[in-house]
Amino acid sequence: MVLLAQGLAGLSAAQLYWVAAWSAAQAEQVQRGGTVAALAPAVQVGERLTIVFGSQTGNARRIATALASRSEALGLPMRLLRADAYPQRELAQERHLLVVVSTQGDGEPPDDTRGLFEFITGKRAPKLPALRFAVLGLGDSSYPQFCTVGRQLDERLAELGASRLHPFGEADLEFELIAEPWSEQVVERARDLLKPVATPARVTPLHVVPPASAYSREQPFSATVLANQRIVSRDSARDIRHLELSLEGSGLHYQPGDALGVWPRNPSALVEQWLDVLQLDGAQEVVLKNRSQSLRQWLERDREITRLHRGFIAALATIGGHAELAELLQLERAAPLTRMLADDQPIDLLQRYPATWQAETLLDALRPLTPRLYSIASSSAAVGDEVHLTVAVVDYQVDGQPRWGAATSLLAASDEDAQLEIFIEPNERFRLPADDSRDVIMIGPGTGVAPFRAFVQERRERAGSGRNWLFFGNRHFASDFLYQVEWQQALQDGALHRLDLAFSRDADLPERPHKDLRDVARDSHKTYVQDRLRERGGELYTWLEGGAHLYVCGDAKQMARDVHAALIDVVVTHGGQSAEAAEAWLGDLLQQGRYARDVY
Repeated sequence: MVLLAQGLAGLSAAQLYWVAAWSAAQAEQVQRGGTVAALAPAVQVGERLTIVFGSQTGNARRIATALASRSEALGLPMRLLRADAYPQRELAQERHLLVVVSTQGDGEPPDDTRGLFEFITGKRAPKLPALRFAVLGLGDSSYPQFCTVGRQLDERLAELGASRLHPFGEADLEFELIAEPWSEQVVERARDLLKPVATPARVTPLHVVPPASAYSREQPFSATVLANQRIVSRDSARDIRHLELSLEGSGLHYQPGDALGVWPRNPSALVEQWLDVLQLDGAQEVVLKNRSQSLRQWLERDREITRLHRGFIAALATIGGHAELAELLQLERAAPLTRMLADDQPIDLLQRYPATWQAETLLDALRPLTPRLYSIASSSAAVGDEVHLTVAVVDYQVDGQPRWGAATSLLAASDEDAQLEIFIEPNERFRLPADDSRDVIMIGPGTGVAPFRAFVQERRERAGSGRNWLFFGNRHFASDFLYQVEWQQALQDGALHRLDLAFSRDADLPERPHKDLRDVARDSHKTYVQDRLRERGGELYTWLEGGAHLYVCGDAKQMARDVHAALIDVVVTHGGQSAEAAEAWLGDLLQQGRYARDVY
């Protein structure tokens, strides 16, 4: 036992699980009359390829996993690590490194990458003269800071003396177009530097793995709509829906914290607006990449026409001869470009900046239509072969003309028995603690409350001893209190222990018919969830110090930043730390997986 303890000292949780699984596989081998397999000599750091990924929505993880499979098929010694699992002390000895990382919001790294990003870009990063590296950045050119995190890592590694194994790659939402050739070329170069080895035997996992479904992002499942209910009052300024879909017969499995991918279709009325403004014939057959269909079908089912991006602005500037647009694109962080990308749809620019388009040129300037991800609002332990969503419908007017969101308009119009093309997108960093005695703090204003409905359902089914505390905020108590009756029931039956509310636009507190919510709503006058966090700071800090897990879901642009700032204030005020120490303390919670964010 002493020798065993010495051998296991310092291993991470993932490494300990690997040792346990390997030992179990060897025990099974011995029971069948075999012997314990001899371990191959450890591969030295400099003799292997390390693939690191940082992902918020799963795309970087998928690309990195495919990279690892491609490398393994060639017999390359390699390891695949999520960024927060990478041992930073090993960077100085690393010789061959591939990084696949996305950029979130206004140029921020994914949560699982923050620690490694800050280490590499900070003063403690070592010189790396012997490192060969390549970085693939993923982003969305609808945002001003496109692929900023990947570019900064690429430049910083070069500053530290490392040499590029392959040039930096920038992938937009149609990431396969860049990721596929980049991956193929970079693995070929890695093969020239590393000696292929025999593929190691795979270890049988101890836990039961559910059979893989035949359905995926590329082959979605056609799910039947079971229910579609508006869950705000008629006089609410927003249309928010609760949808229930059937997964029966799909083989799809999900956990609380995962997302549901929905393949959208653009509204027919919006397509007609495009055809009318551009004076194009929707029935015209157009051939792209050996595929032929009408222009109307291309715009409805295959092209992104509700989200503006740089490539489309550039094409419009060139075709229409609009120097103003061309100049705007040269100013990367210019406020006008930022506002345009955030506020305008492509149809707005087509109306303001006339141009004569050909059908083929138009389709080339538009990105492929991509799926939308929604936080799952249910626990399968509670609802069985169903999956629930909470969706804010994008529906507004510009100068009297309607505008829509691609997926939300489809979801809003999906009556019972309608079919939606869906898939499950796992979110490994947004999981309930395995220990059901741990307390959980959930911060989810607006539709950000969706995954916490799933959390509360799951915790109720598990019947653990851990406490559950929810912070919820919205505009008005009377019209926008999502799942009000469910939270009241959860308070009564003990599935929810604390509920703090913030309604930011209530001029006067309304009458409250549910007496159990009187106390938690008493101070709901013109406040936001971050105000509630500061008010409850003493208890909040005590919960965190006691090992509670903290979760935040919702808007990344403003809410997530304001909540993070409030958390720093709480730690400063009630933990007696400086602002810098409080930031580091929260960073440590992120690294531990006790502070998780699902922001968009």
